[in-house]
Amino acid sequence: MTRIPTKQEVLDWISANPTLTSKRDIAKAFGIKGADRIDLKRILKELEAEGHLEKRKRSYRDPDRLPPVSVLQVKAPNDDGDLFARPLEWHGEGVEPIVLLITRASDPALGEGDRILARLTVVHEEDHNYEARLIRRIGTNPRKIVGIFRKGAEGGRIVPIDKTGQTEWLVHDGAVLGAKDGELVEAEQAGPKNRMGLPRARIVERLGDPSAPKAVSLIAIHQHGIPDDFPDKVIAEADKAKPVGLKGREDLRDMPLLTIDPSDARDHDDACYAHADDDPKNPGGHVIWVAIADVAAYVQPGTALDREARKRGNSSYFPDRVVPMLPDRLSGDLCSLHEGVPRACIAVRMQIDADGNKIGHRFVRGLMRSAASLHYAEVQEAIDGNSNDRTGPLLEPVLKPLYAAYAALKKARSVRQPLELDLPERQIVLSDKGEVESVAFRERLDAHKLIEEFMILANVAAAETLIAKRRPLLFRVHEEPAPEKLESLRETAQAAGLNLAKGQVLQTRHLNALLNAAAGTEDAELINLTTLRSMAQAYYNPENFGHFGLALRNYAHFTSPIRRYADLIVHRALISAHGWGKDGLTEDEIMRLDETATHISDTERRSMMAERDTTDRYLAAYLSERVGNEFTGRISGIARFGAFVKMDETGADGLVPVRSLGREFFHFDREAGTLMGSDTGLIIAIGQRVTVRLTEATPVTGGLELELLSIDDQALPRGRGPAKRSTRRKAVSTKRKKDKIKRKVERKRRQR
Repeated sequence: MTRIPTKQEVLDWISANPTLTSKRDIAKAFGIKGADRIDLKRILKELEAEGHLEKRKRSYRDPDRLPPVSVLQVKAPNDDGDLFARPLEWHGEGVEPIVLLITRASDPALGEGDRILARLTVVHEEDHNYEARLIRRIGTNPRKIVGIFRKGAEGGRIVPIDKTGQTEWLVHDGAVLGAKDGELVEAEQAGPKNRMGLPRARIVERLGDPSAPKAVSLIAIHQHGIPDDFPDKVIAEADKAKPVGLKGREDLRDMPLLTIDPSDARDHDDACYAHADDDPKNPGGHVIWVAIADVAAYVQPGTALDREARKRGNSSYFPDRVVPMLPDRLSGDLCSLHEGVPRACIAVRMQIDADGNKIGHRFVRGLMRSAASLHYAEVQEAIDGNSNDRTGPLLEPVLKPLYAAYAALKKARSVRQPLELDLPERQIVLSDKGEVESVAFRERLDAHKLIEEFMILANVAAAETLIAKRRPLLFRVHEEPAPEKLESLRETAQAAGLNLAKGQVLQTRHLNALLNAAAGTEDAELINLTTLRSMAQAYYNPENFGHFGLALRNYAHFTSPIRRYADLIVHRALISAHGWGKDGLTEDEIMRLDETATHISDTERRSMMAERDTTDRYLAAYLSERVGNEFTGRISGIARFGAFVKMDETGADGLVPVRSLGREFFHFDREAGTLMGSDTGLIIAIGQRVTVRLTEATPVTGGLELELLSIDDQALPRGRGPAKRSTRRKAVSTKRKKDKIKRKVERKRRQR
């Protein structure tokens, strides 16, 4: 029988997961199925009767709700010593809510009148409506340090892990937070900077073993030089920001715009709405609105905020944290399109015909109020017939029209034929301790695809508008594959019995035909992976070279200005083009567009490398307890020193060293992408199905070492003895050897 949670466990879940509070969500969280749901329903009814819970069928429209990140002013402690605070931005019509501060041991002392930035959780207590966790005290921005703690007689020192951090930090005995010698810690500057002697710090978090999972992302952040703390001037400018009013803007507050994001999203920079077009000249058509946070209203050229945002280039996302491009006051508050709160936006109204072709659009600078902040899964469940209290009332008037417009856009997409790769996205789920609980592949829902298509259409509209108005901008460029990479893809396809024709201008529809032919076969993953590797990397450029992958001539990034500087540039260009204000693109920015494009393309790659390294380390930590286990997978790469295997279960890549393949010499053919045994004739090539044993997992480096057990269900033959390279190379000419290997590769692959 399933264990039914206690009332306190239910309340704790609702407090920690304010967007997952339907009976269905709670049942799923505690693994409650079948008849046991009756007991859960009883508990919820009792909690409601006792006043701990309030069932709100229309909470998604509740204007009397604070945003999840808010600015508060601390009140004097009450008789019990509890700290309460009042919100400084209250837009509701009812009684101002009461907020209880939940402090931690590492939080600084707070006093009456202090202004703080806090993350809020809705509660239903007699004396308060919200509980708040401190993000930081406004006006203070202590420097952060990550390093190894070295214990001393009266406290200790912190040795920074940052390569550029030459100075050690002194930690007094009362500020060590119980840290042990050799632990990785996060600390912040304590007190003013000293002219003489070591600077002082206090430890705010113990991260434990430097090789432990919780330390992984911090190490990657510092190794790749990603700035993770904001200068004082940047914080000061963000703290001074005030909500933008209606002056000079179109009032969109009555439009039921929705934000649809992942369930763990901390900011919301895009919202959408659609309805049937009532223009008789457009039968069966739709009107789509996409509203984007007006970051340009808060981050203006030449300011410290702007310089820091440009320096970072983009936000960086890790399984356990986000390094934002903008401070919390903006990224999590004023620029985030929170439910029920007025927010500045730049919106585009787009008309599409019944076949999904855009026939017109116009941009406005507006003020909106999100009708609901939903996540992908609950939207999809509502469309599939399982709506909850939040999505039920929105189903007919808002959600179904969104999907009707998406159905039309799918028709246009099928004609345009952008590249349709089938490569599932890996998801790492961490526990509260930072340990990997599971590794899975994200489910890709129609709700994801809907938002993606709406954002692509809005990005196209932004590029077309600025081109028409002859305004400089940054394009998102994706050039067609290089000839040599195409030839490699063609050879891989031929070895799998498939065809990618020569002698024609390559288009994405040709690649899609290849991918479709491989779909459902054992070579599908190989063809998808090889196609991806043949693609050029996208980048930013003031010149328009088109977007090959999306099969679009004009494309710019407009829809994510909270997390990408390129989008902020496009917003400013639109402001200048429409004459909306003095916060548009300046002449100095225009002169530096080439430099900016190169810089933010580099920061994007830097983030990708740090995120990839972090994922590799988490996977190595996760698999370190399974050394000796056997796994299935596929050869994903060949090098002179060995073969790379992508394992089916986790998607992790491990190395089979060539030294572990027996005593024979293996000839490496770069062009054919193979290793061939000199004695046995064994050929190891990309795409082969293999069984491997995990022999080593190193969390510090993210390395996985494997032993090859079988290829295509055949046990490995063993060579007779050590090979003599010089004798082998003299025996046969290089050309004849390559021809022989290619023939064998093709023959073996056709036999599979």
